[in-house]
Amino acid sequence: MRVELRDIHKSFGPVHANDGISLTAEAGSIHGLLGENGAGKSTLMKILSGFTAPDRGQILLDGAPVRIASPAEALRHGIGMLHQDPLDFPTLSLLDNFLMGRPGARRGHGLAGLLPDRRGAREALRALAAQFAFSLDPDAPCAGLSVGERQQLEILRLLWLGVRVLILDEPTTAISEPQRVKLFAALRTMAGQGKVVFFVSHKLQEVLALCDAVTVLRAGRVAGDVAAPCDPGRLVALMFGRDLPHPPRTGITLGPPVLELAALSVDDARSPIANVSLRVRAGEAVGLAGLEGSGQRLFLQMCAGLIPPAGGRVSIAGRDLTGRPYREFLASGVAYVPAGRLGEALIPGLTVAEHLALAERPGVFVDWHAASRAAAQRIRAFDVRGTARTPVQELSGGNQQRVLLALLPRQIAVLLMEHPTRGLDVESAQSIWSHVLERRRRGTAVVFSSADLDELLERSDRILVFFNGRVSAPLDARRATVEQLGRLMAGDAPVGRERRP
Repeated sequence: MRVELRDIHKSFGPVHANDGISLTAEAGSIHGLLGENGAGKSTLMKILSGFTAPDRGQILLDGAPVRIASPAEALRHGIGMLHQDPLDFPTLSLLDNFLMGRPGARRGHGLAGLLPDRRGAREALRALAAQFAFSLDPDAPCAGLSVGERQQLEILRLLWLGVRVLILDEPTTAISEPQRVKLFAALRTMAGQGKVVFFVSHKLQEVLALCDAVTVLRAGRVAGDVAAPCDPGRLVALMFGRDLPHPPRTGITLGPPVLELAALSVDDARSPIANVSLRVRAGEAVGLAGLEGSGQRLFLQMCAGLIPPAGGRVSIAGRDLTGRPYREFLASGVAYVPAGRLGEALIPGLTVAEHLALAERPGVFVDWHAASRAAAQRIRAFDVRGTARTPVQELSGGNQQRVLLALLPRQIAVLLMEHPTRGLDVESAQSIWSHVLERRRRGTAVVFSSADLDELLERSDRILVFFNGRVSAPLDARRATVEQLGRLMAGDAPVGRERRP
């Protein structure tokens, strides 16, 4: 199927998310859609998949104009979308999720005909999984799957529904490297079968490695169309209108220890952590590496006082806070920025000014004029593309992350961040790290997790690698390599705990 979008327009209030976008994707191709956060990529693909109606413009399939008013109608035209967070029912089995949305999947007549053909669905699921080398148990509960496995299940379900155009929106944001390799192999197989794959991303290296053609969006418009092989420098220039220099590693004079862990242990059924000792100094950055679910999140939550350790000691600036409530960690200058920006950190429905009022904790009464002025000031300081009255859910991921940093107290001893640049484009990521670097200069110790090994090597002074409940001795980030981190993450190297000075 050949897909053509002509002069697509879509506005949300004063924001023109898609401003006359036109592109063509040929059958049997992987078509990349590249752009920074807020460039209009997701909006355009939601229009193609029926989740959002365009204000004007045309969609043509094999040269024939079609109207797509809903996701169900898109599926009838052979178009399906895999969202950043797969749409599934965690309490149901893989087979039950696989059956969702299947028209005509009935057997027999009468009452028996109301039941789905589970035997046929099971065989179809196993056959499709074998075709793409996916290891999925039809009877396993969906709640036990990783994000990558949930993606695999959703891809198989869409293929079973007859999808000939598959849209993937930032599919590698929360999956491991082995799952990424398997996903890319599956996408190449689908393109080889004549399907169209739209690959929405802000990651240059993945687009360069995978896509046959790339459309670059900037500020809601097409900045350029590039055929493979693509020049990385040209793509960056099209995305941002300029070349982004590689940030140099900045030397910072470290201060006294502010976070100290002694023989720390955390009990958890899936990723327990045992016997970790660490000393982090003021101004130092420590990165946490590991496959998804290896314990990095538990480690950060334990350092933040959100969960108590099973054993050992946690000290902040020389004060023993082991087992103390979260509010005492806050009072001691510990700040935690989780990966889930909406829900865990920000409150959907509240504006930027309302978040600032909550963060300042003024008491019973709120001076809304003062809160709006303060919000506008921080919006300028942190380059947030929004206003004090903007609901946080309407901001892009990069702007939500900037708001989170803007809400932090000016002086904090320890900043704990979980995937601080996940889902962000290069410019947004650099902006986030510029603010973090400024805090380091003022003496804040930073501990952060990331799935991006280059980010860990570039932004850390030392790196801890998590594997199967064990934590490596700290590695000097200046001497470590991607290969070394990969071996440790796979358990193919000895691990131990830090030797105390």
